[in-house]
Amino acid sequence: MKSIVLAAVLSLAASSAFAAACKVEAGNKKLAGAAMTSFMTKCENDAKATCNKTAGDRKLAGAAKDSFTKKCVSDAVGS
Repeated sequence: MKSIVLAAVLSLAASSAFAAACKVEAGNKKLAGAAMTSFMTKCENDAKATCNKTAGDRKLAGAAKDSFTKKCVSDAVGS
């Protein structure tokens, strides 16, 4: 179990490198209001899909998958 969690943590940087942090990208685009909300929602949904796929590819399950996905999405969104 520890090796699965350790593998997930060590490879987190590679999986969250698929895109720049959503907040940084939104700031660079100078988004505000409804445009910002829409962009952040789409970006977070895309991050969730990518992180879930990565967790599945690594055959993570249960708490390890939940922890990995939460951290991966958080890193991708930039919160």
